[in-house]
Amino acid sequence: MTTPDPALYRPCAGLMIINEERRVFVGKRIDTKEGDWWQMPQGGVDPGEDLTEAAWRELFEETGIARDKAEILARSERELFYDLPPELKGKLWGGRYVGQRQSWFLMRFAGEDADIDLAAHDPAEFNAFRWIEPARLPDLIIPFKRPVYEAVLEMFRPHL
Repeated sequence: MTTPDPALYRPCAGLMIINEERRVFVGKRIDTKEGDWWQMPQGGVDPGEDLTEAAWRELFEETGIARDKAEILARSERELFYDLPPELKGKLWGGRYVGQRQSWFLMRFAGEDADIDLAAHDPAEFNAFRWIEPARLPDLIIPFKRPVYEAVLEMFRPHL
């Protein structure tokens, strides 16, 4: 299998956040017009930004969870790539990328649900959240991201 050209893919930090019951945080995207898709927090890495700092920033921006309410347990050893479906290519991210290359972080949430504030950042990414069994992740994500979620589950399985 040939590794895709990283320059064609938007760099991204993805977060698998687990609570004390080992359930995974998923949010319902505000901008999803079709389907009932839920996803884990993820977001672009700013130019010159360290991946770990991007992960902490995305944690707060998408969930409102403060650093003192979470800890990083693991990080993916390799980037995971996905391609945008044809109807989205050229429309997202100014048409600059054909997909994303994601580095994933497994985080343990040490707070209460009251510590989650989906409106902490404007614009908000999610309008609802829930905690689910890890095995349900691939069924809840939009289909073109499913292989990435299956790979993330496999990578972090020893911690789940």
